[in-house]
Amino acid sequence: MSELLNLSGNERVLEVGTGSGYQAAVLSLLAAEVHTIERHASLAQQAEQTLNRLGYHNVFVHLGDGSMGWADNAPYQGILVTAAAPSVPEQLKAQLDDGAMLVIPVGVYRSQELLVVTRNQDGFDVESIIPVSFVPLCGQFGWQDGTW
Repeated sequence: MSELLNLSGNERVLEVGTGSGYQAAVLSLLAAEVHTIERHASLAQQAEQTLNRLGYHNVFVHLGDGSMGWADNAPYQGILVTAAAPSVPEQLKAQLDDGAMLVIPVGVYRSQELLVVTRNQDGFDVESIIPVSFVPLCGQFGWQDGTW
């Protein structure tokens, strides 16, 4: 998923779904700045502590609804979502910079496609990459109650 963002090292990237912070650490080595959003306070706090302790100082952990993105630092030159949405949230697309890519699993329980959404001057191009299976993206523009 990280490779699909085609990062050169100078980008500001948003990751939706911090979890343990592992993916944010990977992205921090590929981009200049990583903002990661987690909806569970305990996970966000633990990931932030771990990332800081390990010296990943270009990663910024935020607590919130990842389906809404993190508009405070937009636009992003890449967005990576680590949970499946029922459709591509318009809020995430709106936070993409021109030419930037959003990598997101979209679908229902056990039937999702990994999509790459690229912003261009005419709107958005969508490419289906591979069938995948992820946990649900919960939130206002994801699965409302956390179930499929």
